[in-house]
Amino acid sequence: MEHLTHIFLHAIEDTLPMIPFLFAAYLLIEWIEHSHGERIEAALQGGGRWGFVPGAVLGCLPQCGFSAMAANLYSSKVITLGTLIAVFLVTSDEAVPLMLAEPDSWPQLAALLGAKIVIGLLAGFFLDVVCKPMLPKSVVGGYTGSARDCDCHEHDEADSILVAALKHTLHIVLFVFVFNLAMGALVEWIGEETLAAFLTGVGWLQPFAAGLIGLVPNCAASVLLTQLYLAGSIRFSAVLAGLCTGAGVGLAVLLRSNKSWKQNLFIIGLLYAIGVGCGLVLGLFGI
Repeated sequence: MEHLTHIFLHAIEDTLPMIPFLFAAYLLIEWIEHSHGERIEAALQGGGRWGFVPGAVLGCLPQCGFSAMAANLYSSKVITLGTLIAVFLVTSDEAVPLMLAEPDSWPQLAALLGAKIVIGLLAGFFLDVVCKPMLPKSVVGGYTGSARDCDCHEHDEADSILVAALKHTLHIVLFVFVFNLAMGALVEWIGEETLAAFLTGVGWLQPFAAGLIGLVPNCAASVLLTQLYLAGSIRFSAVLAGLCTGAGVGLAVLLRSNKSWKQNLFIIGLLYAIGVGCGLVLGLFGI
């Protein structure tokens, strides 16, 4: 019983300090989405073959609704494959608010976002400019539709900015608290030294595992990866791989709205290959 109390109290201590930072971050995010959502959608639609540029930049905004928006736009043939992949690769879901809540991790956050933007831009360029002639037109997408043809917003428009921010904050705080409880119990059961030795021993295989976790279409995946990174259990190369493959609910929306399972499998495989590949390259340099 004493061990359970210790684990519970430790989880609370680890979770409470980040609540005000999370709430402030989500207030800003919701204001951007409510105030400029249509402009963001128009930027993705109007970019044409260069749509991956605004896609990579706007994907930085820590809101999984943007990846869902991109998935719907691609399924309606409004945006290109390069734009979709750029948004998916750069989307960081809950990683940004979580790392903003830890001021000591701000330099790593800047490096993470910078790396993801570069990866998104390069991937979008190769898919939409270099590789376009080699890909089927049905996969390339773009140009044939309008953003008005699909419902790209996955949030409740009736919610005020304050209520929406509060809901997001409570949702993520719950995830973080449960994660901290689980990690506390795991460390207590296995032993901190044993757990750290196992994760470190995986070595260069970390990006493969992190990439698979990232494919889970739920913000819990980005929470898990970010918390493991902040705890020092995985390297930067691994968290980059996982957060590149992690498109949040975007993958779930793609599977639901795009009827071609072959296209969906190709996109998921491409996303995984790019994310893990970039992680492995960084791993070669010991990052």
